[in-house]
Amino acid sequence: MAKNLRQIPITCSGHTRPVVDLRFSDITPHSYFIISACKDGLPMLREGDTGDWVGTFVGHKGAVWGATINKDATRAATGAADFTAKLWDAKSGTEIHSFSHRHIVKSVDFSSDTNYLVTGCNDKNLRLFDLENYATEPKVFTGHNSNIKKCILVDGCKKIISISDDKTLRVWDTVSNCQTTLLTFDDIPTSIEQSRDGQLLILSHGNSVELYDLNKMEKVKSYSIPSVISAVSISPDKSLFVCGSENFTLYKYSIETGAEIESFKGHFGPVHCIQFSPDGEVYASGSEDGTLRLWQNTIGKTYGLWKLIDSEETNNINTVS
Repeated sequence: MAKNLRQIPITCSGHTRPVVDLRFSDITPHSYFIISACKDGLPMLREGDTGDWVGTFVGHKGAVWGATINKDATRAATGAADFTAKLWDAKSGTEIHSFSHRHIVKSVDFSSDTNYLVTGCNDKNLRLFDLENYATEPKVFTGHNSNIKKCILVDGCKKIISISDDKTLRVWDTVSNCQTTLLTFDDIPTSIEQSRDGQLLILSHGNSVELYDLNKMEKVKSYSIPSVISAVSISPDKSLFVCGSENFTLYKYSIETGAEIESFKGHFGPVHCIQFSPDGEVYASGSEDGTLRLWQNTIGKTYGLWKLIDSEETNNINTVS
């Protein structure tokens, strides 16, 4: 491809306040999908490769801070400032169940089989809900000393990993209900994500991005980024990571060499969330500017709504937003 091709994102409008979380499904028989959480209280579902709107989940009475969708895009979950986490039918948009909490719910994540939902709350606790039996009281995991920023279920449903404003990362055994690992940082950790094969954990804090062996929770690589990082995501093939910053900039790095591949600004506000699509062709970012944007991993490739017109003469990319 010509070297002077530049990123032209697909801008997904519709939200009216900052977009603070997003998540892609796996590839399904009907392509793949993305859910976004927004402070306007109206999480949205879109087609992941084009950004086309599919539907809005209506029911929360406050800002939605966390959102997730299961692998086959049949269930969605959201966490909000109305002290609830909600489970949704992703096909119909119908609310299936609402789980009450004692404070704002900041993060939600499904187990790989969608039988469990973990939530991270501003009461400093994690809760694990059995989605096969809504009447069952959740398992509660206590230990953080401040608000929980993010929580994920790993190794099926055997472990929970959480980060908090208390500048720690903690790993919890869901069988024994015990904390098994504690990592402390000089800065508040801002983002965690497991690789799609479940082998690596990527984490951001301050100006650093770090990779960990997910089984041993040992650091394997560390990268210094020019600005404070708010979100990070690892590509499906584990060759790249992308991250978004408070100064509106997005960065892409090689995991093997640590070299910066590209950096650019596209949002008009700090970037709050970022993730690669399941096929690695696209990554999505959400920002304080109220937009969700889709970016090409390979600039100039014909994919989704991106159409390469003439790479040798015009170097133009025709997009529909």
